[in-house]
Amino acid sequence: MKALTLAAALMLGTCLTAPSQAQTTTETAPMDLTFERVFASPGLDGPTPRKVKLSPDGRYLTVLRNREADRERYDLWAYDRNAGEWAMLVDSEALGSGRDLSEDEKMQRERARVGSLKGIIDYQWTKDASGVLVPLDGDLYLARLSGETVQLTDTEESELNPALSNTGAYVSFVRDRRLWVGETGGEAQPVTPKEGEDVRWGEAEFVAQEEMARLTGYWWSPDDRRVAVERFDESMVGIVTRAAIGATGTKVFDQRYPVAGSENADVELYVMDPDGNNRVKVDLAAHQQPGIYTEGDPTDFYLARVDWAPDGSALYVQRQNREQTVLDMLKVDPETGAATPVFTEKAAVADYWINLGDDYKLLDNGDLVWWSERDGYGHLYLYSAGDDWQDARQLTRGAFVVSKLVGVDQAAKRLFYLATSAEDSLEQHIYSLDYADPAAQPQRLTETDYTHSATMDGKGQTLVITRSNDDTPPHSYIADQQGQRFAWIEENALDADHPYAPYLASHRPTQYGTIEAEDGTPLYWEMVTPEMEPGKRYPVYYYHYSGPGPQIVDRGWNGALRQAIVDKGYIWFALDNRGSNYRGVAFEQPLYRAMGGVEVRDQKAGAEYLKTLDFVDPDKIAIDGWSYGGYMTLKQLQADPGLYAAGVSGAPVTRWELYDTHYTERYMGTPQADGEAYTAASAIPEATKITDPLLIIHGMADDNVVFENATEVISAMQEANVPFEMMLYPGYTHRVSGEQISPHRYNTVFRFLESHGVTPPE
Repeated sequence: MKALTLAAALMLGTCLTAPSQAQTTTETAPMDLTFERVFASPGLDGPTPRKVKLSPDGRYLTVLRNREADRERYDLWAYDRNAGEWAMLVDSEALGSGRDLSEDEKMQRERARVGSLKGIIDYQWTKDASGVLVPLDGDLYLARLSGETVQLTDTEESELNPALSNTGAYVSFVRDRRLWVGETGGEAQPVTPKEGEDVRWGEAEFVAQEEMARLTGYWWSPDDRRVAVERFDESMVGIVTRAAIGATGTKVFDQRYPVAGSENADVELYVMDPDGNNRVKVDLAAHQQPGIYTEGDPTDFYLARVDWAPDGSALYVQRQNREQTVLDMLKVDPETGAATPVFTEKAAVADYWINLGDDYKLLDNGDLVWWSERDGYGHLYLYSAGDDWQDARQLTRGAFVVSKLVGVDQAAKRLFYLATSAEDSLEQHIYSLDYADPAAQPQRLTETDYTHSATMDGKGQTLVITRSNDDTPPHSYIADQQGQRFAWIEENALDADHPYAPYLASHRPTQYGTIEAEDGTPLYWEMVTPEMEPGKRYPVYYYHYSGPGPQIVDRGWNGALRQAIVDKGYIWFALDNRGSNYRGVAFEQPLYRAMGGVEVRDQKAGAEYLKTLDFVDPDKIAIDGWSYGGYMTLKQLQADPGLYAAGVSGAPVTRWELYDTHYTERYMGTPQADGEAYTAASAIPEATKITDPLLIIHGMADDNVVFENATEVISAMQEANVPFEMMLYPGYTHRVSGEQISPHRYNTVFRFLESHGVTPPE
């Protein structure tokens, strides 16, 4: 552990200061990075703690910490604030069985983006702070602070979505498509029926997990008197036969996968007692608004979010229409299941959609803090219980985006949030605001030149902050409500003992800038250049994602991979086109019914800008992207032959009719109603026009961008005798990564580039 004790942290003072220059430099000779070292253990970013939590009594700070010898294996550590000592609370190797996870749990982990992690990936404190519930290798354990560990389950099947109820009286989980509940430490029993292979209780359906960031299908009431449980029937959902082709054999899975324009799972919601009795069905279709559901079907909607009122008197359900242009907040009577719309959120402008999020909070007095893009930017609003949520007061405003509601101190009527600023969308900072005072101004709690992320305890008293910048890997600390640090969780100083220290001498800084899109919109780019000799021109590794959502260009630490590419003599470059996050509605909107259009033109502007630079070899600009970025590589090569020297297309969507409903229809509508948009967006019809060198990469067991996407474009090019290259990874899903596979992938990419003359100058 490189964390300081609480006492040591207090002796150092509470001011937030960057590591000293002595910490961030070294006298060692430059050492080039290899891809093998980038993905080996210990990780070059330094320790990366996850799931930082405070015990309910405030005495212990717990964190999942990865091992030096295995960067992807996590153990549970606890810091005793009274004793000032760290100790490993649960050793994942000593406690775990090491057995394989069930296919359901593997797929859940993939959709939660933690499929590569091993050991402990989550945990939950008991209400009395005597121990933690730990899922491990498909079973459940109760690890007590006394040192005793009790195994709660021991089955061949995995226990999915495990949770302690709010009072800690019950342990619950999903097994064999049913919800199971038992008294903590006792024997659990199924409380929902078994209804065949296509009906599941207590789970989130595929699109909820993959696209809506809703990973559970049941919710305990605050007093444990009731539990709300999702039931879904996916018998009407189309089947994709997914062949998990491995090195020594093939397993075939019939996966229910709702492609764009097809039927979704039939989702219902019930409220019941902990033993499954007194079950009532929630009227999710209550008071549907005519015309907002696809083809007038009042049952064709999404169950977006479910929350209990703090006193357990009501259940609040967010219901989103199929087009994702309307979101109803329903208030449900848990006794009867009757539902009444409280308010309706509509898309900010025409030809736009509603971005779901978790940045809202039901307050104890009945008020609601709510996030909305209704004024063109993501901001916070306050609905008052006094007027039955009929109107909302805007709490934040301006040409910036609130990216996260971090916490609320209800006693002091102060909330904490993460946001960009009107001056700089590349940094995220923590702000606090007195939400009771309409004239109050937000206070920034974090310093500039870093970008931040944060969480908070349930009462809004203590901040857990992580920050980084281009030259500083993430370090995390506990802070008070003013943002003042009082203890490191992980200082992660770039000193001589840091794993990245041998490579600091060759570390290259990141440069930032903007270019204009065709309509004059500024587009941010970032670039890392190698040590360059005057008069020489260098190749460019042009990385892109380009799809809606993720922001690539920011001021945070970006890891060692790009430095390894730069060490090979390449310029690393990325640009965020219109459609990406944290720039407001007007910046995202151009993707509406037009995927594969505006993004291609914006990325082209980036390439044309690069060609004006006297240190760039204009004939050696290669593009590489994964998932949406893989799709974009195909569309860019088709649109502008000769502009790029080569392209790498990883796990590409090639025809949007093959991708899922919730994601695709949000931007593209349905193939039935918007067929022309789908045809224009497809990467198949013009695949044979690709004349530049192309490398296609795909995991052969991909459950997200199914392998059929790759086989369609492969077949089209083969039938037309169009040359391309290919690297397939048997047994790998959408996440083709690992200590050995990741170097193989990147070595393959650069051998491909070198074979086509995309090489550094002599």
